[in-house]
Amino acid sequence: MKNPQLNRHGELIHLLSTEGLPRDILTHILDTAAQFVSVNDREVKKVPLLRGKSVFNLFFENSTRTRTTFEIAATRLSADVFNLDIARSSTAKGETLLDTIANLSAMAADIFVVRHSESGAPYLIAQHVAPHVHVINAGDGRHAHPTQGLLDMYTIRHYKKDFTQLSVAIVGDVLHSRVARSDIHALTTLGCPDVRVVGPRTLVPSDLSHLGVRVCHALEEGIRDCDVVIALRLQNERMSGALLPSSQEFHQSFGLTPQRLRWAKPDAIVMHPGPVNRGVEIDSSVVDGAQSVVLPQVTFGIAVRMAVMGIIAGNEA
Repeated sequence: MKNPQLNRHGELIHLLSTEGLPRDILTHILDTAAQFVSVNDREVKKVPLLRGKSVFNLFFENSTRTRTTFEIAATRLSADVFNLDIARSSTAKGETLLDTIANLSAMAADIFVVRHSESGAPYLIAQHVAPHVHVINAGDGRHAHPTQGLLDMYTIRHYKKDFTQLSVAIVGDVLHSRVARSDIHALTTLGCPDVRVVGPRTLVPSDLSHLGVRVCHALEEGIRDCDVVIALRLQNERMSGALLPSSQEFHQSFGLTPQRLRWAKPDAIVMHPGPVNRGVEIDSSVVDGAQSVVLPQVTFGIAVRMAVMGIIAGNEA
């Protein structure tokens, strides 16, 4: 089947998922992002790559880091940026998603950045926009969060260089995490030989063997001698039942503390996609500690999102 993210030449026209993207495209995004990182250090933080283009941010779910960094990224590319206030838009009156997209397309939109609670919503939009319009998935349900996955890959490459030599542990609520899925697909595509998912049985999917990952239900086993530890928050808003007795019990078994971090390699880095629940999945002393790269992740996210928008805007359907 044709990948809806790629045109007939195999070029990226939408970013909907890291799944199915070839290694050369992922690497091209990371290499392009590296060129944009220095923009943050300039006195004038703008480049004209998207001058005259209109970027519409459509966030049907709450967001701080993703929405803000997308807005900053588009602005630094010199695009015109429009943030739709969903609560005050016509969707609150019953307008369908596709009607909303059609009306915004009539306002000369060039790129839609979409976060939605329903898995697959960005795919649906990508199927219905005009050939010159591009769609970026900023998180859809439990399915995917590809730019978070890419900024995680950029962060790992920045600190660890070679994916083919790494052990990476993803710890926490993997079952409900679109970030975990995007990270797993990207890591395996980039050649990481040892990807582990770690958590209680109720929060780890049972069907991960086909992805080539190792499932661990004990924290020590899961992060022992790892180079990278990615902590995930408990996504209570996506849980349909009581999958854990309490967040305190989760912390007792799977919370990342300074003592438990010693099970990983001494130079291991600690990552978190945010928002962080301190004292639940991770201690404050770890979040703020020397091995944490949580804030650099956010900074790199601007460059990665600049790279994605710049690349897709330059490719025709």
